[in-house]
Amino acid sequence: MTNIFVSIIVFFVLCFFTFGVVFMALLIGNFEWIPFIIIFAIFLYLLFLAFLFRYFKTKKRIIWFVVISCVAISASSIWPIYQKYVENIPTVSAEVNIYEYMPFEENSKVVTLEEEATLQLSDSLPIMDGATALYPIYSAIAQATYPKKEYDPYNSEVMVNTTPEAYENLIYGKVDMIFVNEPSQKQLQRAKEKGVELKLIPIGKEAFVFFVNQKNEVDGLTLQQIKDIYSGKITNWKELGGKNEPIRAYQRPEDSGSQTSLQSLMGDTSIMDAPRENVASGMGEIISEVAQYRNFENAIGYTFRYYSQEMVGNNQIKLLAIDGVSPTKETIRSGEYPITGEFYIVTAGTENPNVNKLIDWVLSPQGQQLIEKVGYVPINNVDE
Repeated sequence: MTNIFVSIIVFFVLCFFTFGVVFMALLIGNFEWIPFIIIFAIFLYLLFLAFLFRYFKTKKRIIWFVVISCVAISASSIWPIYQKYVENIPTVSAEVNIYEYMPFEENSKVVTLEEEATLQLSDSLPIMDGATALYPIYSAIAQATYPKKEYDPYNSEVMVNTTPEAYENLIYGKVDMIFVNEPSQKQLQRAKEKGVELKLIPIGKEAFVFFVNQKNEVDGLTLQQIKDIYSGKITNWKELGGKNEPIRAYQRPEDSGSQTSLQSLMGDTSIMDAPRENVASGMGEIISEVAQYRNFENAIGYTFRYYSQEMVGNNQIKLLAIDGVSPTKETIRSGEYPITGEFYIVTAGTENPNVNKLIDWVLSPQGQQLIEKVGYVPINNVDE
């Protein structure tokens, strides 16, 4: 009777401490360790009972208890150990610090013209927004043509709220112009529902690129192979001349600029549903923005050349040649790189009188020279 009473007391004490440890794990976000904590607590209690009631009378019982306990504890620790392993895999890079590209800031990375811009605005400043990858361009445009002051990236005339939110802001009349890639079908549909006509003015060219871990044996793919990967037809790198490893194909969320580019590239070919952990939320995450993008040796992701090479600059990944052509400014300019597209200033019927003036300046030789100097390929020949 005494043993039963003691076992009950120990049971409640152990439950109390186990609950405390589980609660702490929840607070710090280590959810994966909860099964292990519970299993280990059960093991301790059963071990206590075994000694209390003298279960270990034979060697066979000891062996059975040890084997079953080891299997249970090992099974419950597999997932948290795997998660720890994943966390130790470096991200391709961190998110870009956009504050480094703010106009008129000391030590800013914003590119400047050698001479004063022929357009100088002082009032009725067009409110800009756009993609993270294009922020260095329109920040430089603002620095060249806007009055000197502080332009907060999230609350000023020069904002950078990423492609999806930039389109939303334009459609709902919160901004005058956005610097982005082409809109998705859903974004076009939302504009139509609001009675808004999107006007796309191409101002430069950029390469849509695919990248892999630097250790991946594959250096290039064909357009058809890209389509086969993202449709789920090709699932292993050995089918492409690489190692016998499954392909971990990352994607971006719907309406992001790069996901829209993937959809455009795929055409009528359906894109496979990506596992949740293979969908990146931010542009930096898919290189580091995607769950975060972890630089698994069997991973493949996509972004734009300038963002990956100039803004992020990570030597742990390599850009793949497509159809035998590497993505460079020269192959973008010549059109030789097969996934070269335009990026745009998009408007939606703004009444701001300076919007057309600014667009005309961006398309002028001086504006195009600035785009070239930033590191992109201008839509017009800067020598014209």
